[in-house]
Amino acid sequence: MSPTETDQSPPDPVGRASVGGPAVVAIGGGHGLAASLRAIRQFTDNITAVVSVADDGGSSGRLRDLYGVPAPGDIRRCLLALATVDQTVADAFAHRFTQGELAGHVAGNLMLTALTQSGADFIEAIDRMGELLAIQGRVLPNAVSAVRLTAKTAHGELTGQVAIKEAGEVHSISIDSPEVECPPPVLQAVAEADSIIMGPGSLFTSVLAALAVPELAEAVNAAVGERIYVCNLRPEPSETPEYDVARHVEALHDHGVKIDRVLYDPAEIQAGELSISAQPAPLAGVNGMVHDPSLLAAALQHHQKH
Repeated sequence: MSPTETDQSPPDPVGRASVGGPAVVAIGGGHGLAASLRAIRQFTDNITAVVSVADDGGSSGRLRDLYGVPAPGDIRRCLLALATVDQTVADAFAHRFTQGELAGHVAGNLMLTALTQSGADFIEAIDRMGELLAIQGRVLPNAVSAVRLTAKTAHGELTGQVAIKEAGEVHSISIDSPEVECPPPVLQAVAEADSIIMGPGSLFTSVLAALAVPELAEAVNAAVGERIYVCNLRPEPSETPEYDVARHVEALHDHGVKIDRVLYDPAEIQAGELSISAQPAPLAGVNGMVHDPSLLAAALQHHQKH
């Protein structure tokens, strides 16, 4: 997940009118994907979030090690980004315990794990939690098993998202089980999408982590919908130091992912020599650290109209 993205924005209030809209698939992980979802929900209800489940740190890592479940943390962030329930309820699902045996765990992560342990498969557990939060759209994992990331870095080959992110200087990323299957509903949503939005978020451990499932990358490349990459607001020291927008796009291409357009904010990141269509636009929020949902929504709609 990118340190330039946070999940502090509250869900929209209860009673928001349905707006219909185009079919949009958003792919990634962590705070970055949640930021995209807050923007996308402003112009469509037809949303499918496809989330990386490779996180092996914090509460997610502890739960996947103990119960063998796919990492629930980024799934929970995306569910909350699409929630329409009362803020008090959303806050309860986002609550992080600070004392005792539950210290560090987030209530929503425990709920997803409990639903899975009580007999639901992982996708059914996510759907049930989505019903509890009255989400706008659907959230799906990029895989239904606890996949683990592997990477070639300047420090050698590493395994595990936390280790990879801490080491930095990533050259390429993959998953340790390339034969893992992508859930059929994900593949169907990608095939039927009017647009597929990737990013923002940590390039290697969020965006490419989600696309590291071969079936998903193949589906994106074969899709008829427009493929848009939303670049981070600025270089990320741990993964993309001194990267310009062109290097982000090059990394995606090097991993076999096709992009039709790239959207970026020129205030703090240089474009570089781009080989695809690019749209510079003001995207940063007031503090300059996160994408503003309304600005990002306007820019994404501009892409759809042109």
